[in-house]
Amino acid sequence: MNRRPPRRVLYPRHEARRSGRLRVSDIHEIYWEESGNPNGLPVVALHGGPGGGSSPEMRRFFDPERYRLFLFDQRGCGRSTPHSELRENTTWDLVDDIEALRAHVGVNQWLVFGGSWGSTLSLAYAVTHPERTLGLVLRGIFLVSKPEIQWFYQSGASRLFPDAFDRYVAPIPEDERGDLLMAFHRRLTGSDKQARIEAARAWSRWEGETLSIKGPVTTPPRFNEDDFVDAFARIECHYFVNRGFFASDNWLLEQCAEKLQDIPGVIVHGRYDVVTPLSTAWALAKAWPKAELHIVPDAGHSSMEPGIIDRLVQATDDFAEMYAARVKA
Repeated sequence: MNRRPPRRVLYPRHEARRSGRLRVSDIHEIYWEESGNPNGLPVVALHGGPGGGSSPEMRRFFDPERYRLFLFDQRGCGRSTPHSELRENTTWDLVDDIEALRAHVGVNQWLVFGGSWGSTLSLAYAVTHPERTLGLVLRGIFLVSKPEIQWFYQSGASRLFPDAFDRYVAPIPEDERGDLLMAFHRRLTGSDKQARIEAARAWSRWEGETLSIKGPVTTPPRFNEDDFVDAFARIECHYFVNRGFFASDNWLLEQCAEKLQDIPGVIVHGRYDVVTPLSTAWALAKAWPKAELHIVPDAGHSSMEPGIIDRLVQATDDFAEMYAARVKA
């Protein structure tokens, strides 16, 4: 009988070797950190949201003996300042920030890793700077298209999670529910502080309750909860109202088909991902011939589900081995 090998698990927790702050505009300053082997394969790991902030758990997808890992908190969230700021906060500002960080730490090329919104930003960076991108490891593909946003924030996922959806729409009066994205945007950017935090809590809880097939995912404990949900909901809604700051729904997919032809990649996606349905990852894999798509049959959207961890760690291990062989040659 053929037995499936044991699933890979996260690497042990390890601390950052150094950290700093980088001024990226007159308004914004971003927090960044480096961990792992200073002589290892450089990689930048991009967190989700947008507005989610980086997590120490993100380090654990990489072998610290073989990787030189960089994390940073994107504009307006985590330890970056000013907190929850929407001005000068677009996809293209973040792409510029990744390049500024690369130059600041003296890396010529790096692997790019990201899940959910992190996959969006990874792709936007790679099509803008393909010469700096060694490869991509992506999870939970999201292209910020109107159908994707409508599915999760208006009607679609609501049919699978009607109980959670009722809690999500609770702060919005019945007569405003025809366009939930704009109704939340008004509250999240308005002057009524109580309405803003109530909307932020409802928005964030909706995502937390639908992330994993194992049940609700709670707010990361490293942040004050209201501070976290405020940045998370405000920045997400700001990006989604502006459709990711892309020229069209298909712009990023079209750019990937044109500019990623020579860049290797791994796509990991849960079969039962309700937040970012599999159809988007399928379309990306068809447009990007050098990408391997791995559909995890017993997983949703969360990066912490065992099948997702297994595939992501396998991917980073494979890239490390490929890089080591290339350096040795």
